[in-house]
Amino acid sequence: MGNAGVDDDRNILTSVAMTLEAEGFEVETYNDGQQAFDAFSKKLPDMAVLDIKMPRMDGMDLLQRLRQKSQMPVIFLTSKDDEIDEVLGLRMGADDYVKKPFSQRLLVERIRALLRRQDAQNGEVVAETEETKVIERGYLRMDPLRHAVSWKGQDVSLTVTEFLLLQALAQRPGFVKSRDQLMDVAYDDQVYVDDRTIDSHIKRLRKKLRVVDAEFSAIETLYGIGYRYNEE
Repeated sequence: MGNAGVDDDRNILTSVAMTLEAEGFEVETYNDGQQAFDAFSKKLPDMAVLDIKMPRMDGMDLLQRLRQKSQMPVIFLTSKDDEIDEVLGLRMGADDYVKKPFSQRLLVERIRALLRRQDAQNGEVVAETEETKVIERGYLRMDPLRHAVSWKGQDVSLTVTEFLLLQALAQRPGFVKSRDQLMDVAYDDQVYVDDRTIDSHIKRLRKKLRVVDAEFSAIETLYGIGYRYNEE
């Protein structure tokens, strides 16, 4: 698999490239958006990891140009102050985002999840495990291999993080998942996130599902405890 990393912080760029190469990926790195765009115009990688804030051409502009020619997976690297940019990036077609500082393992897991989805969409055979089995809960249908979600037959586009949280809740309807348990699903022990981060993901998840069904209420909040999926 060919991956492209674009970041103006050389330390991050070098560190991410070394980790991905150690995991068996072929990696090309670029210091700014224009340099990356010029290279992508000649040959597109299988996926790209982009910093939002870059010189010459920022991540938003680069994503917009990429989406004119390709639907390849794109992950944004964002800082804690980039929440508005995250939302805009997702609307423009980014597949997921990872906040700085992040662990290398977390990024690798996100990349593998998106590439599995891409392989499945391209018709390639992907091994099925307990975590990749199709989930059907009432109106909800989740296909982890294809990273596909539908509610009442209508497709819902989720980031990898949102997908993982919904999957964790829907796998055991009626059982409460604490915020700490959901953090373990979406992140790892090398990255600290507070309760508000999980709450924000759940809020966006509900909002997306309510776009296709204004009456959606399957995700219940138990204040001070966590969240529960109630099968409808």
